[in-house]
Amino acid sequence: MNSEENPKGEEPEAVAPSADQPKPERKPEPEPEQAEQPKPEQAVPGHAEPDQPQAEQQTGRQRLVAVLWPPRVSRAQLIVAVLLFVLGLGLAIQVRSTSDNSALRGARQEDLVRILDELDNRTQRLEDEKQRLEDQRAELENSSDQAEEARKQTRQKEQQLGILAGTVAAQGPGITLTIEDPSGTVESDMLLDAIQELRAAGAEAIQVNDIRVVADTHFTGTGGEIEVDGKKITAPYRFKVIGKPQDLEPALNIPGGVVQTLEKEQATATVERSQKIIVDALRPAKRPDYARSSAP
Repeated sequence: MNSEENPKGEEPEAVAPSADQPKPERKPEPEPEQAEQPKPEQAVPGHAEPDQPQAEQQTGRQRLVAVLWPPRVSRAQLIVAVLLFVLGLGLAIQVRSTSDNSALRGARQEDLVRILDELDNRTQRLEDEKQRLEDQRAELENSSDQAEEARKQTRQKEQQLGILAGTVAAQGPGITLTIEDPSGTVESDMLLDAIQELRAAGAEAIQVNDIRVVADTHFTGTGGEIEVDGKKITAPYRFKVIGKPQDLEPALNIPGGVVQTLEKEQATATVERSQKIIVDALRPAKRPDYARSSAP
């Protein structure tokens, strides 16, 4: 109805829609927009999530390797490491050397005591020699007739040098070493070892069979054909030695010494002590060709 048809200004009555009139379509209200959620990306094996921290991406082993390698060593730490290595190497070498050279580890108690006694005796001989030389010097300094005292000491020295050179016979306490060699297995170097042991124990005069042993004596040949200074000797080999018996005998009987070595070669060695050993084999006195005395 138009307003002209309603002069009184009354409100028009609601007119019910007829069945034939189509109903107005109702537009759907728009739904509130939602923030688009990012689609989770599919994890790729072997690749870490970009948003995760680096520490969470690594395993414990990888973190340990990252801490230890490459090593961060200061100069002071490197020097300390090198010094410790050198010290450890030195200690290892010393321990190994000590263990290799412990030949007396399995020795009997009486053998060890004998070796200690021998060392003490050598020390005592050196002390006695030192005291003797000091006494001679004091006599020369205090003697009223120094010329006569000097001649006396010169004669004594000549006698001693004659004994050492083998030009003078000698006698005194000592031992007799007898080596039996029925199988002919004794070598010349074994006899030379016996000489060296006796000299180290303080032997002052040595005679092998009928040959005087001096500083330049040499042994050659094999069992049954041994020569001393070019002269052939045969078994039994008899050593006459002047010296302190208490020192000479233990030197031959130490573990691994001369007696045990000869016994391993099926030879026998017998040592006898005596208070009087005579060494009477002599060597001719040789005049030196070139050496001359430097005394005025």
